[in-house]
Amino acid sequence: MISLNKKCTDIRVEVLRMLNESKSGHSGGSLSAVELIAGAYYQALTITVENCTDANRDRFVLSKGHAAPVLYSILADKGFFPKEELYTLRKLHSRLQGHPDSKKLPGIEAATGSLGQGCSIAVGMAMAAKSQKKSLKVFTLLGDGELQEGVVWEACMAASAYKLDNLTLIVDVNGLQLDGPCDQILPMGNLADKFSSFGFNVIEVEDGNNIKQVLAAYAQPPVMGIPTCILAHTIKGKGVSFIENQVGWHGKVPNDKELELAIIELQEN
Repeated sequence: MISLNKKCTDIRVEVLRMLNESKSGHSGGSLSAVELIAGAYYQALTITVENCTDANRDRFVLSKGHAAPVLYSILADKGFFPKEELYTLRKLHSRLQGHPDSKKLPGIEAATGSLGQGCSIAVGMAMAAKSQKKSLKVFTLLGDGELQEGVVWEACMAASAYKLDNLTLIVDVNGLQLDGPCDQILPMGNLADKFSSFGFNVIEVEDGNNIKQVLAAYAQPPVMGIPTCILAHTIKGKGVSFIENQVGWHGKVPNDKELELAIIELQEN
């Protein structure tokens, strides 16, 4: 557990260095999602370089594609591509686009970026696995602001109708989106009740930036015939005090001085 906590800190540092180098990207929503993606890749799912083209592999779809720096950092750590390539993020001809591109980079299951689409893709993957009687798991990570996209709920209805108990939706509930607090932009009500009404087995994680709580949620056995939704309450910009819960840091990156201060804070805590 200690080593995975340390890994999450290292990922945060790597992400901020990548963003600083690119001078472009999303700090807040990347930092909130670290434990959610790390828990999937390092423990809950079996995803390796060796099995990444195996038809029976588990799948992870990053529906909130703007958190791509976290995914890139983890894929590089797992050996999908050289770590030095991380610092080409968002640069001309780089394989590391601002949002994941499955045609350019190994380990990416789906090109995402337009919000809401990753959920539908994950539902399709889970349906295909069911029809082919494969036991693989499909995880997809969405932002809470992303739930305002209508296509998400069409996908949820399909997931329930087709009894996709091999599908897990993870929602990064950090409460903020590009223009302000989610509940001020377009209130979504009680998300647990909403997903329950759509036929999901709902698991709430009080602290989605606590890797122990995240792994405990991921370890819960599926309910037969029912898809799962994990509502993980996180802090946007988690780990860096001047970024935490700041709307303005949704699409802002640290300058050199801010990067230095952020790394000191992350490594001291």
